Amino acid sequence: MPGEIRTVCKVSFDKPAKDQPYLHNRWHPDIPSTASIKDGETVKIECLDWTGGQIKNDDSADDVKNVDLTQIHYLSGPFDIEGAEPGDVLLVEIMDVQPFQDQPWGFTGVFAKENGGGFLDEIYPTAAKAIWDFEGIYCTSRHIPHVKFPGLIHPGILGCAPSAEVLATWNKREGELIASSKLADRNVALPPLPQSAHAGSASAATHQKELAEKIGREGARTVPGRPEHGGNCDIKNLSRGSKVYLPVHVPGAKFSVGDLHFSQGDGEISFCGAIEMAGVITIKFKVLKKKQDGQGQGDDELAGLKSPLYIPGPVEPHYGPGRYLYFEGFSVDEHGKQHYLDVTVAYRQTVLRES
Repeated sequence: MPGEIRTVCKVSFDKPAKDQPYLHNRWHPDIPSTASIKDGETVKIECLDWTGGQIKNDDSADDVKNVDLTQIHYLSGPFDIEGAEPGDVLLVEIMDVQPFQDQPWGFTGVFAKENGGGFLDEIYPTAAKAIWDFEGIYCTSRHIPHVKFPGLIHPGILGCAPSAEVLATWNKREGELIASSKLADRNVALPPLPQSAHAGSASAATHQKELAEKIGREGARTVPGRPEHGGNCDIKNLSRGSKVYLPVHVPGAKFSVGDLHFSQGDGEISFCGAIEMAGVITIKFKVLKKKQDGQGQGDDELAGLKSPLYIPGPVEPHYGPGRYLYFEGFSVDEHGKQHYLDVTVAYRQTVLRES
């Protein structure tokens, strides 16, 4: 008979996120693992919200306006999965995701154009915030009256640690994009930044100061998502019953998860467009071994997997056709200029007409 599900990571709301050794906010192969999980084991993992508790349950948007984005995202982990080796595939089965019973609320934020911005920040440049209260599967907000709908709770970020080689590829690739970009008013990518870097237990240990500094210099930021490991995927249907197949790049896989959402649309238009929350995710892990010389229990179809595979679960709110509004996408921008098959312009205009 299965016993009680083990909790492998507990977070604190009374201690700053930067002082909690089982959290981190950079991707790097040398961040020390915080716990070991058996192959085939189901565990519970507690997560803070993505800002590490910077946003409060009140009626002021000043915390959104002044949020310290050098800290994000705080992830729980990394966790060693016993038996995982480079070249294997880690199967992550999401069994459940729930808010904390004593923290049944979340938030949506519109970031100020000068601090974070968003998809439409030249039109909506001012910070704003809505607090959502959770009642079972439903949420309501005192800041958006007369609205009540069921959420689809999911993690916004999950992935395995990069190898040193993969990390170097990320930093080179994104550095070249930054250097070649002609968008002076946009952060097209975020390079490594020592400021506010949290390297898990390495940041807390005096004898690991050099390691923490190295991780700060080299560690990849938690945005954007990257094809080699998933990371910031923000897939709204990645809820209960979902399966994710992740390439393993380092011994033990060093899996991390965080950025839990009570609900999200098909994109985060305001940058913080999901209903962000702290909570507990329950995951079952299984290592799919790489075949060697025709031996082993590996799956030929998954051997050498280069990018994650996502299989959404069967859970989703159901609405009839009459509950939807439909907008046609046009490649004509807000200034009246015609573009040719420009899906970004069409999507922006759809959002603007909808709002």
